[in-house]
Amino acid sequence: MKPWIALALLACAAAVQAEEHSEKQTRADIERHRAMAAAHEAAAKCLEAGKGHEACRRELQAACKNLAIGKYCGMKHVH
Repeated sequence: MKPWIALALLACAAAVQAEEHSEKQTRADIERHRAMAAAHEAAAKCLEAGKGHEACRRELQAACKNLAIGKYCGMKHVH
């Protein structure tokens, strides 16, 4: 990789990290993380109840709609 490309990438990464969140945005992030944690806890309980992966995945997707990026609510397994 050319040195100037590496420097440009580092500058972009630093600019993204330096972005500050307002108090309102931080509170919204906290609530979103709590909601995702609750959805994942419910998915774990669903599996413990023996409902099966597909049913529990559908419940997780419904609980996480408009909450996280992707269809796995911020978490994807290797299987």
